Amino acid sequence: MLTDGLAPPWRDIASATIFAVVYIGMFLGGLPRLKLDRTGVAVLGAIAMTAVHGWSVPEAAVAIDLPTLALLFAFMLISAQLRLGGFYVAVTRAVGAWPLPASALLAVLLTVVAALSAVFSNDVVCLAVTPVVVRIAWRRGWDPVPWLVGVACAANIGSAATLIGNPQNMLIGSVLQVPFGAYVRAAAAPVALALLALWAWLAWRLRAAPAAPSSPDAQSRSDGAAVPARPDAPARFEVPADDTADRWQSTKGLMVAAFLLIVFLWTDWRHDVAALVGAGVLLLSRRLHSAHVMGLVDWPLLLLFVGLFIVNRGFELTGWPAQAVATLAQQGVTLADPLVLAAVGVTLSNLISNVPAVMLLLPHLSTPEQAVTLALVSTFAGNLLLVGSIANLIVADLAARDGVLIDWRQHLRIGVPVTAASLLAWWLAHGGLIR
Repeated sequence: MLTDGLAPPWRDIASATIFAVVYIGMFLGGLPRLKLDRTGVAVLGAIAMTAVHGWSVPEAAVAIDLPTLALLFAFMLISAQLRLGGFYVAVTRAVGAWPLPASALLAVLLTVVAALSAVFSNDVVCLAVTPVVVRIAWRRGWDPVPWLVGVACAANIGSAATLIGNPQNMLIGSVLQVPFGAYVRAAAAPVALALLALWAWLAWRLRAAPAAPSSPDAQSRSDGAAVPARPDAPARFEVPADDTADRWQSTKGLMVAAFLLIVFLWTDWRHDVAALVGAGVLLLSRRLHSAHVMGLVDWPLLLLFVGLFIVNRGFELTGWPAQAVATLAQQGVTLADPLVLAAVGVTLSNLISNVPAVMLLLPHLSTPEQAVTLALVSTFAGNLLLVGSIANLIVADLAARDGVLIDWRQHLRIGVPVTAASLLAWWLAHGGLIR
């Protein structure tokens, strides 16, 4: 029976080793020679940390922030409801049907994707929107790659606008108790400027794209460039009807989401409990089976949170993270400096992904200003690299299924300037954050 675990200092060394292995796994996306993804690494790390410290299961569970998990789970259910109701596809198809020139349609599409991602999961939005955007671009004879990268970037940028737009923001809001309305006001300007910069860069790229030699088997693009037609292009150019569309189910999901936004903005009700109640209402359905709705919940992401909570807590108990922060503070390098926090947040987010990065930094933060900075920069950083955000990978994977390949170079050409502009927008606005 495990009661005391290993004795110090061996326990501290073992904890640090487990922590290091887990975060190497976060960086690599798994561990060499093992069939483990990030979630598997985090779960095994949590098991090892529990054994090393001699915790019982209830003792290990104390490290888990249940309000964050509850909020995340509830909004996954709400997003699943809207996806099953065909809401995201219907909205994207409606936007694509507007008779607008490329730059205007791009502005509308990016705004819609960002707005949806601010309230619902950016990953789910990308999952539903990507196949439709591919077909819209093909139907109009446009190269789908910049449009798809734009969708991923807009989803990431838009998700930074609220404390429910992505998992790391939910965690930040829950742990640091940031007022929902105050955060929205603080994030609005940087997010709007970042979205504007994304549109301007993509619109310029679309206009400046060099023309390719025309050929009988190519579709002409409105900007003069040519897109080679696929053998099965005629069928794929048509945006298919959405047979799963259910106006009532979508309306019900939107009503619950609107109610929760009102609760978050103008009441003191607990966000996690209110969100769970809203999700529970959606599960009461005569048309959508609860198994179908809960089948769309991202259970691996929830387990990733659980594992990292326990791993981080075990390492924190060694006292070494606090000592490192104190040592850096003596040298004048402190996370209280917004530029230092931003630099560390961007770097860690691209090394180990934004959720693990936020988990590492949160214990050393305490103010609403720091919360806003971390939420914005860790989310904006996801646009830098193709692997920097799950939303990016979802778009690339779904596009590949339709024969549209998005490699890291193509993403980098858009991601680097957009990330730089987004961080500049934060820097210009950070003096006006929550006071």
